[in-house]
Amino acid sequence: MLNVIDLRGRTPSTSELRRALPRGGTDVNAVLPTVAPIVEAVRERGAEAALEYGEKFDGVNPASVRVPAELFERAVGTLDEDVIEAMQEAISRVRAVHADQKPASHTTTLGEGATVTEVHIPIERVGLYVPGGKAVYPSSVIMNVVPAQEAGCTSLVVASPPQADHDGWPHPTILAACHLLGVDEVWAVGGAQAVALLAYGDEGLEPVDIITGPGNIFVTAAKRLVNGVVGIDAEAGPSEIAILADDSADPVYIAYDLISQAEHDDLAASVLITDSEELARTVDKEIDERYTVTRNADRVAGALRGQQSGIVLVDDLEQGIAVADAYAAEHLEIHTENAREVAERIRHAGAIFVGSYSPVPLGDYAAGSNHVLPTSGTARFSSGLSTHTFLREVNLIEYDRTALKEIGPHIIALADAEDLPAHGESIRARFEVM
Repeated sequence: MLNVIDLRGRTPSTSELRRALPRGGTDVNAVLPTVAPIVEAVRERGAEAALEYGEKFDGVNPASVRVPAELFERAVGTLDEDVIEAMQEAISRVRAVHADQKPASHTTTLGEGATVTEVHIPIERVGLYVPGGKAVYPSSVIMNVVPAQEAGCTSLVVASPPQADHDGWPHPTILAACHLLGVDEVWAVGGAQAVALLAYGDEGLEPVDIITGPGNIFVTAAKRLVNGVVGIDAEAGPSEIAILADDSADPVYIAYDLISQAEHDDLAASVLITDSEELARTVDKEIDERYTVTRNADRVAGALRGQQSGIVLVDDLEQGIAVADAYAAEHLEIHTENAREVAERIRHAGAIFVGSYSPVPLGDYAAGSNHVLPTSGTARFSSGLSTHTFLREVNLIEYDRTALKEIGPHIIALADAEDLPAHGESIRARFEVM
């Protein structure tokens, strides 16, 4: 079922690997001409334009952008108790991990009377996008809201698409998750128009300082267009999993893990990297026999048969690690002997899942880690959503007279070298009669 790429007997360079490995992705540039007028209309006309586009694209026009307060607690009442308990446990675990991420302030003393202190200031108002469409994502509410709360952000707004089946409001499960987290501001708006409205705001709808959260290609394009007006976390692409495995791995576990990520989207990527041809054959056979039982079999088949998915055969574990690093997966599972040791050698991955009992779905919901992760190879230079995303590092520079006088001649010399003499004069003015 899966395409096979055989790298055995070869030592491809990193650039060759990036071209050879299965990779789907989307062309954000291609939709910018479509999205730019939406963003501009919302910038000019605010909520009115956002609601118009929502009705045009989704056939839904909520009674207001902001969801009425009484709907939140009512939404919790629609959920089974086991779902509520699962959300509460996920919130608890995600909160514990993200609370530990918050860095401490520290002071560097460079001499008597000369200090630089780094403090961490939370971003004041954050916009958290939670997608709709093919699935309902209360887990994305948790993954966005908790790190912002742990960072100390004081103003949070969640934007999620209105649903025709729910009187034009976001899905009740989304509202219930917000209620459990203490979030009382939710906007019933989705797509590119939601991103634009978060960035520019309107009367009674305050704009935000940063927008986080995944979405489709139109959401991603809108985030690119408003970046600079507000901050963004990343440009998210389709979900992806890579599994690095040797002949000690259980092929059934691997088959189910590859299927589980393919369930997200026809464009999702599922990649197995192995030095065992027998494991590769068995995994492919297990996938073919098992994927049809899932409710989303058509979607799974589309993803697994696409060019973005496949099996990569390598000579040995060393080459497998090199391939995994070149691929830089959003999610990387390690199914090898000494899995922890292998995991610690990986340099490029959004999140690494170690051993047979740490599958990606654990991280999707309740491992405690965050599931908003870099895609499309961007794990080579970026990180997933975390408490750090919602903090700004600010330096407090404090020198007394003696300390400034000591360093002053060096400042003046550098200012003169850069032909910026007024910089030096600023120093001299404090010690000489000008």
